[in-house]
Amino acid sequence: MGDKATIAISHLGCEKNRVDTEHMLGLLVEAGYGVDSNEELAEYVIVNTCSFIEAARKESVRTLVELAEADKKIVITGCMAQHFQEQLLEELPEAVAVVGSGDYHKIVDVIQQVEQGKRVKLVSSQPTYIADETTPRYRTTTEGVAYLRVAEGCDYRCAFCIIPHLRGNQRSRTIESIVTEAEQLASQGVQEIILISQITTNYGIDIYGKPKLAELLRELGKVKVPWIRIHYAYPTGLTPDVIAAIGETSNVLPYLDLPLQHSHPDILRAMNRPWQGRVNDGIIERIKETLPEAVLRTTLIVGFPGETEEHFEHLSQFIQRHEFDHVGVFTFSKEEGTPAYNLPNQLPQFVMDERRNVIMELQQPISLKKNQLEIGKVVDVLIEQENPVTGQLIGRSGRFSPEVDGQVFVTGEARLGTIVPVAIQKADAYDLYGQVVTN
Repeated sequence: MGDKATIAISHLGCEKNRVDTEHMLGLLVEAGYGVDSNEELAEYVIVNTCSFIEAARKESVRTLVELAEADKKIVITGCMAQHFQEQLLEELPEAVAVVGSGDYHKIVDVIQQVEQGKRVKLVSSQPTYIADETTPRYRTTTEGVAYLRVAEGCDYRCAFCIIPHLRGNQRSRTIESIVTEAEQLASQGVQEIILISQITTNYGIDIYGKPKLAELLRELGKVKVPWIRIHYAYPTGLTPDVIAAIGETSNVLPYLDLPLQHSHPDILRAMNRPWQGRVNDGIIERIKETLPEAVLRTTLIVGFPGETEEHFEHLSQFIQRHEFDHVGVFTFSKEEGTPAYNLPNQLPQFVMDERRNVIMELQQPISLKKNQLEIGKVVDVLIEQENPVTGQLIGRSGRFSPEVDGQVFVTGEARLGTIVPVAIQKADAYDLYGQVVTN
C-alpha cells in the first residue's frame, strides 16, 4: 500500500446505500488505499449516511458525533450529505468532505484532495450517476448474497417521500449490463442475487420507453445462480407478463415485496398514490391464483395525516383478509421538503404508535400460521452464519429476505455460503428450526 492512508467506511441505511458503500470500497482498494473495518485504526472514516426519515437521520448524526469526539477525519457521503450539505460542514469541523448521493464514484479524487489539505464539497444538485458492472466493487454482505441495483432514483412523487430529492429521477441500466454483473457475481460463488431499485417494476421505462422487468427476469434465468429475489415490486407494475416471467423462470423466487403503504383509497390519494387503490385487492388475488407458492411481504405506514379510525379499520381488515407472509409497519414521519409535511390533521405520536402495535399484533398469528405450514417440509436453506460456541447454523429459506424477515436455525453440518436441504421441525411467528438432510 505504500504511504496511502487507511480508510474505514461506516455504512448506514438501505441496501441501495450498501451498494454505494461497496463501490466506494472497491474504488479505494483499486487506488491502493488500505481499507480497515476498525474505525480506530483508520486515518479517515467515510460515513455513508441515510436521511430517509428522522430516525435514520438521528442514527447518522449519532455516528458522526461519536467519530468527531474520537477526533477522526470524517468524509460524509450519501443521502444526508445530499440533504444537509451546508449544515454538516458548518456544524462539524471534523468533516473534511461532503459527497452527494450521485457523486460517490469520485471518492478517490475527494480523498486525494483532502490529503492535500483541502476541505471538499462535492454534491451534484441533481444526481444522475449510476454505477455499472465495470465499477469496482468490494462486497460487504455474507458470501452467498449480493444486491444488484437495476436502476437508481424515482419518478414518483409520493407525498411522504424525499427520495427523488435525494437520489434524482429514475435511471435504469441496460439488460446486458445487469446480466453481465449477475454473471460476475455467480462466478464469485454468490447463491442469491437480490434485485433492487426504488421501484423495480418500473425498471427500463426511462431507457426502453416501457417497463422491461419481465424481459430482464427471463435473461437472468440463464445465469447460473440458484436464487434471484425481487425487492420493491409496485402492484401496478405486476403485469400478467411479469407474473408469468416469475412463474416460468426457475431461479426467480416467487417472493414479492410490495410496498403498499396503505389500503384505503382516501389515504392513498393523500399520499399521491391514487392509482394504487384500484389495484391492491385485484393484484394480490391474481398473484395468489397464478403463483400459488408466492411469498408476499408488504410495508405499511400508519398515522398518515388525516387517517381516521375508519381508514385504519380498513387497513386492519385488509391485512387480515390477505394474510401476507411478512409485514413491516412504520409510523408516519413528518419530513421537511415533502408535501405531507404541511398537511392538516397530523396525528400525535402515541396514536401512531398504538396503531402500529395493533397491526403488528394482528399480523403475528398470521405469520405464525404461515411458518407452521413449513413444518414437515424439506426446504432449501442458504447457510450464512455459524454460532462459534454451539456450532448451530443460521440461514434463510426462499421465504425470508435478509435483515427484514426471519431466519432458519439449523442443526447439522454445512459450509457457509451454500444452499442445503433442511427438514423443518419447528416454527414460531418469525423463524423456522430444522435439521440438515443428509443422503
